[in-house]
Amino acid sequence: MLKVFFGAAGLLSLSSVAVAPIASAASCPDLFAKGVPPAVLSETARIGTVMLCNDQYAVLASEQTRGPLWSAEDLTEENLEIADKMQRHDNFQPDTRLPSTMQALTADYTRSHYDRGHMTPSGDEAGAAAQKQSFLFSNIVPQTPELNRGPWEGVESAVRGWAREEGEIFVVTGPGYDPDQFRTIGAHRIPVPTVTWKAVYDPAGNGTGAYVCLNTAHPSCRITSVAMLIRLVNIDPFPALPASMKDHVAAMPPIRESPYALSKQDRTRKLLKEWGKKAAQKALRALVKSLVP
Repeated sequence: MLKVFFGAAGLLSLSSVAVAPIASAASCPDLFAKGVPPAVLSETARIGTVMLCNDQYAVLASEQTRGPLWSAEDLTEENLEIADKMQRHDNFQPDTRLPSTMQALTADYTRSHYDRGHMTPSGDEAGAAAQKQSFLFSNIVPQTPELNRGPWEGVESAVRGWAREEGEIFVVTGPGYDPDQFRTIGAHRIPVPTVTWKAVYDPAGNGTGAYVCLNTAHPSCRITSVAMLIRLVNIDPFPALPASMKDHVAAMPPIRESPYALSKQDRTRKLLKEWGKKAAQKALRALVKSLVP
């Protein structure tokens, strides 16, 4: 189901992209809470964006970042049972459905000291085709190794546990950028997010919540409300849900320890204190200031 949808807010037209016939205009409402895709609230950020529908997740690709502004999935217990039996094959590829001006390449990450961080993780994907799609660079952002292999892996594990417990949840994942601490990698100047986040809607429990993680060499993650997440990143992951539901945090699973984090056990106290440091507070204040209308 590899399809492309060009939103009305974007500057691209379907005829401007030389792609195979499979990349026809389409939408994938089954992947979104209440059938409504996440909303980018900044008009500037919406410029030059393209929605891509894959078999089991969708992304909003950005010409400005050459990566996703959000990545959304309908995560089910059934699909996870299949995914658990799959062997991961790391094969990152540019997304050729996009024009070259929107594509990131492997070379952009070479010697950058950043990992290629999945937004929708390959471990959620049931089947070889879906796993392959998750390694497209339209689903990838630069993450520090300490985050990607540590707390972020713990967040992904916690969310999978939630899906197994409830049977089905809707998950939206994305980056958040701080223009006052703007850093890029590679020849294509791929921006490095200040934070990465994962929002969850549990239809069975009728609740929402979000994990937000600092993308630093000493990362840590916090659980917060979807309403606060919207203030931070100016993206509403669940625009069809009532504001009252997004104001409150559901009983979310704690972030699980990853094997990488456990191997760095002597640093865990530092991770817990990271959110209190002045540099982290300054970065988040700048992020809020720059993104809230």
